[in-house]
Amino acid sequence: MGGLEWEMRPGGMLVQKRNLDCNRNYSIPIPTIKVLVKYGSYYHEIHINSHATFGELKKMLAEVTGLQPQDQKLIFKDKERESKSFLDVSGVKDGSKIVLVQDIISQEKRFLESRRNSNMERAMKSVAEVAIEVTAKESVICKGGRVAEKELLTLIELLMSQMIKLDGIVADGEVKLKRKTQVVRIQKYIEILDRLKAQNAMATTRYGDSQVGLVVSQQQQRPLIMQQQREQRNFSNGLMLTSKWEKY
Repeated sequence: MGGLEWEMRPGGMLVQKRNLDCNRNYSIPIPTIKVLVKYGSYYHEIHINSHATFGELKKMLAEVTGLQPQDQKLIFKDKERESKSFLDVSGVKDGSKIVLVQDIISQEKRFLESRRNSNMERAMKSVAEVAIEVTAKESVICKGGRVAEKELLTLIELLMSQMIKLDGIVADGEVKLKRKTQVVRIQKYIEILDRLKAQNAMATTRYGDSQVGLVVSQQQQRPLIMQQQREQRNFSNGLMLTSKWEKY
């Protein structure tokens, strides 16, 4: 076996013992390189790991330029480099020069996306506010109360207005999913309001019928009351005449 040392592995296999100290001595540190990045008329000196990616370089440049990584385009040797590409593989060495330009198209996309998100948030807030009103009206009508029909119509108009605004939001991905969810919610609330209108109309009719019945009843009772009053007056007059005759 010579001067070699051996060790028993958990599976019962006898192998040569590993020399961890030896491995440490042979580990090669990854070098740090300096690159010059030109942005406009300024040069930024960046110290970075040579095995890093252009995406990591963009993150470091964002701290010194204020330009978001997704809005950056890095040009090396007259070629735009992908964020996933490695510096050393692309030929970047210590002292290499890289050009940073602003990606206008990416910025415009981010701006439009931000605007769509903002419009969607406002629409969601408006729908939520109308939903509270719908719930309140539903509670009143379900308890037998009445609501002015104009209030129900106003809520329906507000929901239809939000539907039109949502239809005007051109979106994809998560924003598109949110828009679909809100459209379904609006349709549900409109259906609820249509049902409440019918219930509210029935309650109004019942109330009106009861009022008409009361008026008719009063009109029917009025002649009877007047007859009773006339009889009472005649009876009183008879008593007075009788009383005078007896006295005479």
